[in-house]
Amino acid sequence: MQTAQADFIKLNTELIAQLRALQTENKLLREKVQFLLRRLFGQKSEKIDQRQLELLLQGLEAAATPPDDEPPPTSPQPPRAPREKNKPRIPADLPVEDEVIIPAEVEKDPQSYKCIGEEITEELDVDPARYYKRRIIRRKYVSKVDVEQAPIIAPLKPRLIEGGYASVGLLTDIILKKYVDHLPLYRQERILRTRHGIELSRKTMCDWVGKVADWLSPIYRQMRSALTSSGYLQIDETPVRYCRDDGGGQGYLWAYHHPGADVLFEWHTSRSAECLNKMLGEFAGTVQSDGYAAYPAYAKQNDRIVLAGCWAHARRKIFEAQEEAPGLAGWLLNQVGLLYRIETELRKQQAGTRLRAAIRSSAAGMILARMNKVLRKKLPAYLPQSRMGLAIGYALSHWEQLERFRDDGRLEIDNNLVENAIRPTALGKKNWLFFGAPDAGQRSAIIYTLLESCRRRGISQREYLLDVLTRLPSMKITEVAELTPARWLAARQATRNQAA
Repeated sequence: MQTAQADFIKLNTELIAQLRALQTENKLLREKVQFLLRRLFGQKSEKIDQRQLELLLQGLEAAATPPDDEPPPTSPQPPRAPREKNKPRIPADLPVEDEVIIPAEVEKDPQSYKCIGEEITEELDVDPARYYKRRIIRRKYVSKVDVEQAPIIAPLKPRLIEGGYASVGLLTDIILKKYVDHLPLYRQERILRTRHGIELSRKTMCDWVGKVADWLSPIYRQMRSALTSSGYLQIDETPVRYCRDDGGGQGYLWAYHHPGADVLFEWHTSRSAECLNKMLGEFAGTVQSDGYAAYPAYAKQNDRIVLAGCWAHARRKIFEAQEEAPGLAGWLLNQVGLLYRIETELRKQQAGTRLRAAIRSSAAGMILARMNKVLRKKLPAYLPQSRMGLAIGYALSHWEQLERFRDDGRLEIDNNLVENAIRPTALGKKNWLFFGAPDAGQRSAIIYTLLESCRRRGISQREYLLDVLTRLPSMKITEVAELTPARWLAARQATRNQAA
């Protein structure tokens, strides 16, 4: 009897333990399912800029200690002012064409009427793209004095692509449609054929794009040299599929930039730390990135590299854990919001690096110390694989890198600037889907580099390409440095100032 009772108690204990384990597993699985459903069908928060961050944090009040895991009380928000209807913004220097309409009575007898005013109705109109054939005519001459002299003819100006119909204007149009308007070459081929009656194969256009990238590569190398000597880089990468002999493969467009300077893309067929060695070479300084393992591995091999973290990534993981622990998540998001409000004020003041470091050390330092204390205290309360457990683990494992912006006024609080630079490539690959070959990736990286750097500096991409592609065939390699977007813009501004 006692043996049966002991076996029953043992079995009951085992069943209770199994039940608790299953309940825990069930809870984790539910959280993961909810998370996946939000990512699939809800609004993604993968790319959150400062304005989105402040909107999410609106209504949260600062607190010195975290509340219990209860939803934070919502405070009433002031009513928003009604938004004005969006009105088109028309540039002041847009060409104007006037159409004058005269009453029929005046046309019949103009001498009997006197104009006392006019009413003007404005419209925004457009002419479809117009393709035309430009003929370059070089006339030959012979001397009337010396009849034995050979005929003379003016030399043909150097062309970007010898032979064929590829003008600078056509090449620029193809490049902008592919890399800015995200219009794949096969669609451009179809539009040319069906709307304009022009037969121009996508293979021909692809060859032209490759040759344009080759011409632009010296400018690209100049920009790369300037960036790798800056001492501070933000780096991120995005996957892009490409074709290879044994089927499809996945490569990566790596982007790195220095805040306030150009952005540079580089193509690699992998995402390993070895790519960083090839990209950065002898670079020495601070690299700011997300938590991907390749960056610590690279820094471990190079003692001249210091890693800085990204608060947007840490905040994102906390945001994803709101349903599991609304009280703690709300408090942590509030603290991160305070860090970003400090950055907002620094930008308004146009603070330099020294002032940024001084204000961050005093104001942000207290917030960071408070957050670190709470994160360490709350870590044991959550399972490592739960959403909040992962968020806390990420923050604490990268805490040294996340704190680095506090003491270095050059650094940004997050990596959003370089992530924003990648967005045009993400939009493009939804249309063109993949690179046609491994070497096509670097050609696209060169073109994306020039176009995105122009966009960041407020340069007309069309104007830049038309000018640069016209000048390149006649320039020496030592003169190419004048064509980087930064120096090109400075030369244009200097010319305008002299003219004024």
